[in-house]
Amino acid sequence: MGADVADTGAALQVFAVASAPLREHELVAWGQRLGATAPLPLVVTLSGPLGAGKTTLARAILDGAGVDDATQIGSPTFALAHEHATRRGPVAHLDLYRLRGPDDVLAIGFDALLERHPLVLIEWADRAAGLLPRPHLAVTLEYAAEGLETRVLDAAVVPA
Repeated sequence: MGADVADTGAALQVFAVASAPLREHELVAWGQRLGATAPLPLVVTLSGPLGAGKTTLARAILDGAGVDDATQIGSPTFALAHEHATRRGPVAHLDLYRLRGPDDVLAIGFDALLERHPLVLIEWADRAAGLLPRPHLAVTLEYAAEGLETRVLDAAVVPA
């Protein structure tokens, strides 16, 4: 394993979170910090049920990375991928919900997207099983027992 990969995985540990209940403003603040300071290159997978906050978190990460007017960004559900210019370099935001699996993911030029973008956000990353680079940051959002205004955030570094 190269030192760069090991260093990236170690640097990502600061973003590891276990079952943290967060209100929306806290989730947004966490995402902004990630977008502004996470080591690059980085793939962030965003998982959870419909409406759990994956796109809200993606917007916050994009905002932290320096996308102008990131609050207006929607999920690329129908386009599959949106590309954004940021002060940290180009960012790809993918929504794989409509794809069936790894073959479909490869067909949209997944490898090229990873190569061209130092930051890649992937919603519904389970469709890319076996294709994700390591290390990467796997983020899961769930509804909290406290109600609809709170989400439970789990973020784990998937090691090299």
